[in-house]
Amino acid sequence: MSEVGRQQLDIAKQHAATVTAALNAINAYAEWAPLLDLAKYGIIHGCGFLLSSPDFRLHACEFFKLVCPRKRPTDASASEFDSVMSNIFQILMNVSREFLCKSESNVDGIDENEFEFSEYICESMVSLGSSNLQCISSDMNVLALYLQQMLGFFKHFKLALHYQSLLFWVVLMRDLLSKPKVTVHAYGEGSGSKQIDNDKAKILSLVNDDTCSAILDISFHRLLKKERIFPGMPLAMGSLELWSDDFEGKGDFSQYRSKLSELIKFVASFKPLMAGAKVSERIIQNLLISPTPIQGLAVMESMQVALENVASAIFDGSNEYAGDNSEIHHAVCGIFGGLLQQLLSLKWTEPALVEVLAHYLDALGLFLKYSTPDAVGSVINKLFELLTSLPYAVKDPSTSGARYARLHICTSFIRIAKAADKSILPHMKGIADTMAYMQREGCLLRSEHNLLGEAFLVMASAAGVQQQQEVLAWLLEPLCKQWAELEWQSNYLSKPLGLVELISNTTFMWSIFHIVTFFEKALKRSGMKKGSLNVQDSSTASTSLHPMASHLSWMLPPLLKLLRAIHSLWSPPVCEILPREVKAAMTMSDVERHSLLGEGNPKLSKGGLTFADGSQIEMSKEGNVETNESDIRNWLKGIRDSGYNVLGLSATIVDPFFKCLNVHTVVEALMENIQSMEFRHIRQLVHSIVIHLVKSCPSEMWEVWLEKPLSPLFLHVQQALSFSWSSLLTEGKAKVPDVKHILVGSALKVEVMEEKLLRDLTREICSLLSTIASPLLNTGLPSLEQSGHVSRMDTSSLKDLDAFASKSMVGYILKHQTLALPILHICLQAFTWTDGEAVTKVSSFCATVVLLSISTNNPELRQFVSKDLFSAVIRGLALESNAVISADLVALCREIFVYLCDRDPAPRQVLLSLPCITPQDLAAFEEALTKTSSPKEQKQHMKSLLVLATGNQLRALAAQKSVNIITNVTTRPRSSVGAPETRIDEGDTIGLAAIM
Repeated sequence: MSEVGRQQLDIAKQHAATVTAALNAINAYAEWAPLLDLAKYGIIHGCGFLLSSPDFRLHACEFFKLVCPRKRPTDASASEFDSVMSNIFQILMNVSREFLCKSESNVDGIDENEFEFSEYICESMVSLGSSNLQCISSDMNVLALYLQQMLGFFKHFKLALHYQSLLFWVVLMRDLLSKPKVTVHAYGEGSGSKQIDNDKAKILSLVNDDTCSAILDISFHRLLKKERIFPGMPLAMGSLELWSDDFEGKGDFSQYRSKLSELIKFVASFKPLMAGAKVSERIIQNLLISPTPIQGLAVMESMQVALENVASAIFDGSNEYAGDNSEIHHAVCGIFGGLLQQLLSLKWTEPALVEVLAHYLDALGLFLKYSTPDAVGSVINKLFELLTSLPYAVKDPSTSGARYARLHICTSFIRIAKAADKSILPHMKGIADTMAYMQREGCLLRSEHNLLGEAFLVMASAAGVQQQQEVLAWLLEPLCKQWAELEWQSNYLSKPLGLVELISNTTFMWSIFHIVTFFEKALKRSGMKKGSLNVQDSSTASTSLHPMASHLSWMLPPLLKLLRAIHSLWSPPVCEILPREVKAAMTMSDVERHSLLGEGNPKLSKGGLTFADGSQIEMSKEGNVETNESDIRNWLKGIRDSGYNVLGLSATIVDPFFKCLNVHTVVEALMENIQSMEFRHIRQLVHSIVIHLVKSCPSEMWEVWLEKPLSPLFLHVQQALSFSWSSLLTEGKAKVPDVKHILVGSALKVEVMEEKLLRDLTREICSLLSTIASPLLNTGLPSLEQSGHVSRMDTSSLKDLDAFASKSMVGYILKHQTLALPILHICLQAFTWTDGEAVTKVSSFCATVVLLSISTNNPELRQFVSKDLFSAVIRGLALESNAVISADLVALCREIFVYLCDRDPAPRQVLLSLPCITPQDLAAFEEALTKTSSPKEQKQHMKSLLVLATGNQLRALAAQKSVNIITNVTTRPRSSVGAPETRIDEGDTIGLAAIM
């Protein structure tokens, strides 16, 4: 600065370059150099001083950003560490205090550079408080000032500053409100836990009512998104910079809102009375009394999220106030009871407002669990009142908003049934009577009936199996009459173009759609709740207790015929004669293509209702006369999705599926046209049906149920994957059938989609093989290490492969050549495909094959493992993509050699065929193996030999060496600060890197 004052600009630039270079050097070591040394040599003080310099402050911020998250040591230096960190707190707090004061007094005087600087300071403050708040917890004044400043950032109108502070408050409140684990120390039971509780209590005492009130106020306002605000609408905190799609680098709005929601829940759990009062007051005063509520729709929608978060935090059962007789509990219930009465009194008729009102009511679902029976009944009556107030006719386009709102009202029944639990049981008969009346009057559409039926199943699950069975019988009986009727099956499912005729009958087409989707919901909502059964007893219990067991005999046969007809559409003889719109509907949708390309999904029309679990309900099609390409595509996808899930879920019920269904009918429906299937459909078939079938099939039924469906599947998949991977690795194009008729704008996009489809199917098939090799399906296999060193193993004790076929699914498969050949080909080829995730999954199957080859006297299996599999695994280690699974692959190599080298010459021959090995190297390796029985040490010997024998060409092993290596550090100029060129002839390395 003095040189600038003397107009010596060149000298000043040299000084500036020196300071910048020094800061870059400091930052290179800031992440790992001892913190105490950084303080001892004045580096922390120097960087703190440079925070006041506009030219160097961003580089100095980088230093603090790296230093702040350093972990506190557990040795004697902890107190010195605390002292240094406390000093860093003071440095950053002094800077942030100046900025926050200036923001309050003269915000117009702050330019974008200063806002950018403050964001870096805030980021460091967040990191510091999230990692090392204990360093200042003993000084209540400093701690209080720090929390006050972090609240200031949270309240700041700049979204970037608020966002950084939000991350701190979420971490802080989560930590303060979590229950500590009680640990036992030598000096007394739970002493450390008590100290933690004391520290948390001190910090919580500073998170007072004013702080919590401010957090809730800001959070409620920031649940709004800028693009959703009605033009010209006044906001209570109009100066706030709300979230916008233009806000980059912070994820999407749903992620941000989930963080806000989490914070709201923490504060509501800590201050339930305040949170309940605030959310209720804001809803009643600012929204419900609005003269033009439609203009405040965005605010109402955001406050529904706030209400749901507050209510769930208070009444979800984890809060100490919920469910007891404390004064706070009664007061909170009084607040929510008053809000409920206000909501029930509303007479909104606009579809968008009716939809919001229904969501407000279901947001109070957990409160209803603790409320009076009259309150629950009033909510149910109100929902039916809202439902009947909206038109149900679908031919008029103007009613589409009403249809959409009606479906949302029906989903509110499901949410309330889940949340209110047993408190809704007394009202089941009234709901059933109302549903029956609306059906008789013709004012309840099939999709709406399905949702209300699903809500009924949720209610029944709280009442027990007997109640579930009665409800299912009541709901399924009318469906059975239509579904099991032979006439429609004969007309539409028994001839090549029968499905085309079905699609042309729009009303019947959507009726079938809703029947199949309800079957899926009934299976998902019925039966035992997760965790209520032991794994060992699952098959027996599911058979005897599952309420759907008696319905599968009439549900599944027509469904199999329907799926067979859908699959046949892709077979060349049928596909050639299909109408144009049906052919077009068989291609991928825009949503699927965008998903494959990793792009954001296009905006969906209100033609479908999507739920949190990803399921959809088509809502605008019932009653339509014409069927277009989009309708046909949605219908085909919906039947396939739900139909596959119905079959997969039915397989888990075991006896009614495996003992009552004809396996030939199942194979015919699923595998008859497997060669015409697209990759995405095969992947879905495997994921939704085949894996469930494999996991659930009783061992005594393997002979009937495994070979017939799995043989055609694996035979086709092996050939298809082999062709596509060969094409991808040699030509750069996977050539999958899914994208033949798709025009997406560029060849590159097609290649990306093809590769994604290929990898997805590959991983799913390998996941199926991993399932087949799971311990529960291979209970009869011995442990390798139980046998000791194999050179001493008595080969006379080896068993025939048949001995394992009844207790090991892998053993069963290896016994059947039609299954074993394509599966073993997939195993060998998978090691050469550049997909580490697939290799990770298939390696467990290969490990079981190796174990069987060691434990049996089957010469063909031993030869395959000793030669083919051993070579393939070594080839797999040559691919860097397999680095993540390299340890397991080396373990496989060790097992093959150690356990089979004395029984077969192939393992030695394979190793000697490697380019850089000599017989002496192999002899030394074998001698090293004889000196240790430790599998870990033997693996290390095997790894060293493989590296030596291949001339260090195994990239999967070499990739590991690149981890945790300190490389040369170069200057890292910040984009916001002009970093002049200071490079000299020796290069741009600095510090230790320059002298090594």
